[in-house]
Amino acid sequence: MARIRVRTVRVPALVALSAALALTATACGSDEPATEDKGAAGPKRGDAPVVVATTTWEGAFAKAAGAEDVTVIVPSSAQHAPDYDPKPSDLAAVAEADFVLYAPFEPYAAKIKEAAGSDAELVEVDLDNAAGRASAEVTRLGGLFGTEDAAARWNASFESEYATLQKDLKQAWPGGTAPAVVAQVFSVWSAEMAGAEVRGTYGPEAVTAEQLSELAKKKPAFVLDNVHMSTGKVLPDSGAEQVGIVNYPDEDLDLMGVYQDAADAITKALAS
Repeated sequence: MARIRVRTVRVPALVALSAALALTATACGSDEPATEDKGAAGPKRGDAPVVVATTTWEGAFAKAAGAEDVTVIVPSSAQHAPDYDPKPSDLAAVAEADFVLYAPFEPYAAKIKEAAGSDAELVEVDLDNAAGRASAEVTRLGGLFGTEDAAARWNASFESEYATLQKDLKQAWPGGTAPAVVAQVFSVWSAEMAGAEVRGTYGPEAVTAEQLSELAKKKPAFVLDNVHMSTGKVLPDSGAEQVGIVNYPDEDLDLMGVYQDAADAITKALAS
């Protein structure tokens, strides 16, 4: 199996996530991810697609789908970057790409492609770690890249490993009972993996005092927070333990690692 070449374009630290991004981030869950500048499916140069991804999340989906040459523009330390200013190094990477992967709440993606004069296919990625949607997105990207076999192999491995995580999490339920949780909307996937009883959700917009009161009435044992959009302790006086859930993979672009890390965090919380 060929080695995955992952290149990260380094840029200065970016501004913090704004309230506007939090409101528009709901587009992550759109049911029908779109592509722009559609052309012939598959890479333009041989059988190895050259992919530029705006963040490690898109990059991990590309890697899972079979891409072996993936450049990530925004470092993992600055995943939410609505005011990102493309640098010459970014434009150089995009100019050589077959595909540019982005999310709808990253408005700079189209600007990067336009400024670079690239004829790459601009692909909107459905950034959702819910197991079924993640698997479907890997399959879709494999079809675009012409790497269907690699995508199918990843999905088969993912299905097996995900089932194991689910089994282990169920065995960790206190007293054999599914834990009651509230979850940030982009962390619900981790509750589903754990088999938890989701009694309420919050976000991505700021949580109001009235919402907090309603969530507290649900009497959750745990709060599954989104560390990328956290507003601090959600239910500080409820006795619920808050668990940070990470959506973005590390720079190794290991999408499966996101599920393992979430399972580890939840298992630790259940044990406490």
